[in-house]
Parts: sequence; structure tokens; C-alpha cells
Amino acid sequence: MTVTIKDVAREAGVSISTVSRVINNSKPVSNEIRQKVLEVIKRTGYVPNPVARSLVTKKSQTIGVIVPDMSNLFIGELINGIEEVGRIYNYDILLCNSYGTEEEEFRYINLLKSKQVAGLVFVSWNMTEKQVKAIEESNIKAVYISKNAKDFDVYSVGINHFDASYETTKHLLEKGLRKILFIRSSIENTIADSERFKGYKKALKEYDIEVDKDYVKQGDMTSSCGYEIMKKVLENYTPEAVFATNDELAIGVMNAILDKGLDVPKDISVVGYDDTRIASLTRPKLTTVRQPIYDIGAVCIRMLVKVLAGEEISDKRVELPYKLVLRDSVID
Repeated sequence: MTVTIKDVAREAGVSISTVSRVINNSKPVSNEIRQKVLEVIKRTGYVPNPVARSLVTKKSQTIGVIVPDMSNLFIGELINGIEEVGRIYNYDILLCNSYGTEEEEFRYINLLKSKQVAGLVFVSWNMTEKQVKAIEESNIKAVYISKNAKDFDVYSVGINHFDASYETTKHLLEKGLRKILFIRSSIENTIADSERFKGYKKALKEYDIEVDKDYVKQGDMTSSCGYEIMKKVLENYTPEAVFATNDELAIGVMNAILDKGLDVPKDISVVGYDDTRIASLTRPKLTTVRQPIYDIGAVCIRMLVKVLAGEEISDKRVELPYKLVLRDSVID
């Protein structure tokens, strides 16, 4: 039988409102009464109704998380960090998969507002002013994870994608590779939007190499897309290296190269991005940029907890360290 707040009040010999005050710490209660109520709660195993409690306190212990693709390996590891650290602070996670569409994002923002969530973690491949404005108008406190979040005046966590891309491209150039194919997300509508592309261009410029539009491709962040892009490229020319902006793309690229009868890295070197679990399981093992994915999620939820508590935060943008992990898919 479910124990109710009425049962606790009756056992403790106090009013329902007094039990509520003890649970929500909303108004002063004598230490004697507080201990008596807490003892009854412990003995009966009473669990407060979170919905009713939020109505009283005007606060919720639920944090909404909107992601663009729950099946993506990067997103999966990110959610692990968010959920595990959120649990430490007694927050439940309400996960919303938008499939990367604005329509679904806005629907979930309205849904989370109606659920009176305490806060929001918004994950996007490429943030827009429209998304930020919708969240601000919802009055939900939010922290963002997106490669272009630094372009907005919002709380965000990530890495320096410009530096990571620059270092990676320069590493390929230092290996004597000049014809470097760059594959980026199709969500980036203009080349200028991408910090990774800017890093790629800077490295090429230092080696007096002009950006060739045939060596810049766009597609979905999936292995099948990487495969199809590389298959078409190899019908026309053979690059010396490929820099794919996520690991799944890179693995699709490697499979297309191998199916063409070419060798990785002897004929074409390949670099990925993220260092998801799959990167070290391929043959050859994938050289890639390691993002501290779990830590990004963990730091993000910790930042949100601070925002919700009204704590002072010195920097709205937190950049965590990245690392170029050298494995077997790039020539020595």
C-alpha cells in the first residue's frame, strides 16, 4: 500500500501543511517537530510526489536534455556524463530526441516548459539565433553544447574546434600530404560558419596551398554518407588524405577506400574527429581528435546546477582540452 502525506501527518500527529514544510524546507518548523516528521517518513518509507512538490516549491528536480540524434555515438557518451552527474545532484533527466529538426526542437522546448523543468541542456550540431531566442523566451535556464556555441552570449561547454582542426590539418601537412579532402556536416549552411573549416584553411594557407572546392565535401554525420562521398570522389580523383569531422564519417571513408582496392594509410591517410569507442576498433585503428565527451556532458550539467542555484560563474564559455590521438590510419 502506498504511503501518502496524510498517513505521515497522522502518524506524526501534525498537519499535512507541517509535513509539507519539513519536506520542502519552505517555512520554519521547530527541530522537535522536524525530527518527528523525518522519523515517520523514514519508518514508513514515504516518497514525496515530485509533481506535487514542484507545485509547492515552484521548482522541479527534472532537467530537460534536447539532442539532435540519440543514435549518434558522440551523443550517447555525452548523455552518460549528463545523466550520471545529474544524479549526484538529485536531478532526473528528461531526454528529447529532435532528429535535428527545428520543428521538433521548438516542440520540445514548449513541452519542457509545460513540464516545469528546472533547466535545459541543449545539444545542437550547429546552433542558430532562432533556437537561442526560443529558449530565452521560454524562461528556462539553459546550457548549450554545440561547436559554434561560442558565437552566442550563452552558457556553453566544448573544445576549441578551430585549434583542433588547425593542429590536425597541420599534422597531415607535416607528413608531406598536400591534397587533403575535408568532409564537414551538411548542417553547416555556409563554409564561414565552421570553426573546423577555418582551422583547416589556416593550416593550408601556411603551406601556400589554395582551398580547392573539389576537396571540400558535405554530408550527414554517418558512416554510410562517408562511404558514398568517398566512393564518388574516387571516381574522379585520389586525395592523399581525408579529414572527416566525425569518426563515423571517417570509418565510412575508410571502407570506401578499401573497397576500391586501395590501402589506408599507404595510399590515403584518414583522420576522424571525437574519438568515440569505435575509433580504436577499426582496422586500421583511426587517428582522430579526442573530445572529452563524457567530461563535456558532466561539466555542462554541473554548470547548469550552478546557474540554477544562482552561483557566480566567472566564464560563460568553458573550453576543455582536446588531443590528437595518433593511431594507424595516417602514414608515419
